[in-house]
Amino acid sequence: MPLTKENLVMSQALFEPIVEPAQTESSVILHLRPAVDLTDDEFFALCAINRDLRLERTAEGDIIIMPPTGFATGARNTNITTQFGNWAKRDGSGIACGCNTGFKLPNGAERSPDEAWVLRSRLASLTAEQKQKFLPLAPDFIIELKSPSDQLSGLLLKMDEYIANGVNLGWLINPETKRVHIYRTGEPIEILEAPLEVSGGPELPGFVLDLREIWEPNI
Repeated sequence: MPLTKENLVMSQALFEPIVEPAQTESSVILHLRPAVDLTDDEFFALCAINRDLRLERTAEGDIIIMPPTGFATGARNTNITTQFGNWAKRDGSGIACGCNTGFKLPNGAERSPDEAWVLRSRLASLTAEQKQKFLPLAPDFIIELKSPSDQLSGLLLKMDEYIANGVNLGWLINPETKRVHIYRTGEPIEILEAPLEVSGGPELPGFVLDLREIWEPNI
């Protein structure tokens, strides 16, 4: 079968050899260019027909196939989602979403942070059709939670990318070292050592994330 845009998007079978048990412990990077250059709609269709996979695309057009999370990471993610979702509902100024939500950044990359939040005032300018696909903007706030399969160096680069593309506040939470890396536009990176909580102010007034259960080693 020739490697064209059409059969790459429409044939899920092309991706079956990539996702083998031996490869599920780390991300798989699929280089496409210059052989194939998927449009935004084609990449969205690719994600839609591979719903069991979490896919991202870099600014260079490489597709990253990320492994499913383990139990401990999943439990931590749920804890963070619950805390942040409760705050977002009370605050009401923005919309919170989880790790299956894609964003197309200004540099062309499509990313899916573990947690994201977008001001309602920015969403008002988007059409209903745009909201059904990857949002064509950078979130105002994101959280990335490091799992055992993640390379820290890759996550640090991703955080730099978020800030460079318009994210105002970003947290990288590393349960292995009990560190929180805090990124803000135009400010040096701040690293907190084993904090019991972290505050989102002033960008997220009133939001305080309780980290005690996130650091719990026996989840």
